[in-house]
Amino acid sequence: MKKALYISLAILIADQASKIWVKTNMYLGQEFSVFGNWFIIHFTENNGMAFGMEFGGDMGKIALSVFRILAVSAIGYYLFTTAAKKDTKPGLIVAGSLIFAGALGNILDSMFYGLIFNDSYHQIAEFMPEEGGYAPFLFGRVVDMLYFPLFSGTFPDWMPIWGGESFLFFRPVFNIADTAISTGIGMVIVWQKRYFPSDEAETADKGETNTTTASDGGDE
Repeated sequence: MKKALYISLAILIADQASKIWVKTNMYLGQEFSVFGNWFIIHFTENNGMAFGMEFGGDMGKIALSVFRILAVSAIGYYLFTTAAKKDTKPGLIVAGSLIFAGALGNILDSMFYGLIFNDSYHQIAEFMPEEGGYAPFLFGRVVDMLYFPLFSGTFPDWMPIWGGESFLFFRPVFNIADTAISTGIGMVIVWQKRYFPSDEAETADKGETNTTTASDGGDE
């Protein structure tokens, strides 16, 4: 339980601290290099899902926000009830904590940033401006800033559809919350058999344990 709480708090604090710093120190579109041309802090905002994807206007925004709130609640309930069980795999707790904290981090932007900041167009946003925020509850924009344009090039002419077109990898701009969500989901996909063993595997493990115990008893 404590591990899940500590990981979630660490991710959430890092995510919100980075977003608030960018929001109160940079204007939209501003950027600066961290490591050469392959790691850049680039301030942008999005109305939709992770990595700048969009989802259908005002109604889509409300639907997405409500879905996020329900999803975060369900993930949080599952995480902390699962973490309380003694036989839960530590990796699953880490993965669940990353997904929960990341999802919560982004929903906080949508819920409150429109209320507590003015917009960042051609200006640095102010925290709790006298004239009020730039959007009502649930209509805030998610702050993104991590940009890794690792390399660019041109697709070979023989390639279908994209042949001859230029490309940039990695184009999306994202944030710590997106990174946490992607990492947590990746862990579950890669180690799903370890985190969610089948009944047959559990039976086999118990059988091996019982056999080992019996052998030890016989040696004595």
